[in-house]
Amino acid sequence: MNGRTHVVRATPDTPLLYVLRDELELDGPKFGCGLAQCGACTVIVKGQATRSCVLPVAAVDSAVTTLEGLGTPARPHPVQRAFIAEQAAQCGYCTSGMVVAAAALLAQHRAPTDAQIHQALEGNLCRCGSHLRIVRAVKRAAGERA
Repeated sequence: MNGRTHVVRATPDTPLLYVLRDELELDGPKFGCGLAQCGACTVIVKGQATRSCVLPVAAVDSAVTTLEGLGTPARPHPVQRAFIAEQAAQCGYCTSGMVVAAAALLAQHRAPTDAQIHQALEGNLCRCGSHLRIVRAVKRAAGERA
């Protein structure tokens, strides 16, 4: 988890999200729908944006990265910096999942097309309507990495 190994006491069928929040006390991944439809619980597993609310902890066989593993307050990840610069959050509940999904996208595509950005974020819901600022933030982060 975020570069460290943890031993957890959860039963094998416990969703990874519960382990992250309850046992490891991480606040980045959020419980939104519990059905893998909103993206608030998104983490990176094997380089892919993954919904932790439906992933049994027993199925985790590789490194997991959460929002907390992307950057630090002193050295934020390029996506985190871009979200701040573009003010790409309103209530902020979806932000963790959006940032993590964008980071996974940029790890695979240094200069994603608009279509790739939209596809990568289509499963992340924002009820506040910050989508345009979120897309601008992803583009800004891609430009920073180029």
